[in-house]
Amino acid sequence: MADNKVAYRKFKDSLFRIAVISFALITTLPLIFILFYILKQGITAINWHFLVSLPKPPGESGGGISNAIVGTFLIVLVASVLAIPIGIGAGIYLSEYKNSRLADWARSGLEILNGTPSIVLGIMAYIIVVEPAKGFSAFSGSVALAFMMLPVVIRTTEETLKLMPESLKEAALALGTPYYRVILKVILPSGASGIITGIMLSVARIAGETAPLLFTAFGSPYMNTNIFKPTDSLPLLIFNYATSPYNNWHQLAWGASLILVFVILLLNIFSKLAVRKWKVQF
Repeated sequence: MADNKVAYRKFKDSLFRIAVISFALITTLPLIFILFYILKQGITAINWHFLVSLPKPPGESGGGISNAIVGTFLIVLVASVLAIPIGIGAGIYLSEYKNSRLADWARSGLEILNGTPSIVLGIMAYIIVVEPAKGFSAFSGSVALAFMMLPVVIRTTEETLKLMPESLKEAALALGTPYYRVILKVILPSGASGIITGIMLSVARIAGETAPLLFTAFGSPYMNTNIFKPTDSLPLLIFNYATSPYNNWHQLAWGASLILVFVILLLNIFSKLAVRKWKVQF
């Protein structure tokens, strides 16, 4: 009788393990299919000329996406410069003064901001930056994307610093170290892995955003490194090319999609490596 119960429990355990593995494979299959289809459609468009050339006029064959690659890097870089210092500073405040009324209001605001559609943030940036400046620009696109980065950076910083032992801060303060040096030299380096992971995740999120850039960066077929002028980006180029009537532009859109997926994959790999390098054991 006891042997039958043990065998039945082992059978249920095996059945549950098979079910979990099957569900994991089912959720992974759509991602594999999407990646395979993008690779199949886009690999034929990618070559050196595609990466270093500017777009051709409508109707002409050939052309490249160098302006969109540079524009994407420029817009994301400026957005990171705007969002990361503010996000880390706000995350420090929320972790240090977790029970204050301002912290409660800030968390509620972050939840609302995180759930706000990206196109609404694009309209906000249009009102705040584009209208006063009387023109579209990469800077206005960066402002819109910075709004999207803030909730991720702030919450990951807060949650990471909450995991730091209080004894770590108390020991540094007991040695007579000023409070600001304790935060900058002890607490932040100890939580570097979580903070860097949050930054990489936020960058990977905004790198593929299109809607906010329609109202801000606007796009341009020319190479531009001036953040106060209209600038193209990979998501914006993909949207414009995919909705065009030209077959050649459709192929270029698939190639740009593959490049964008590859960039986001590299960002995720870098975040994993950063976690392993700066991981601190307590």
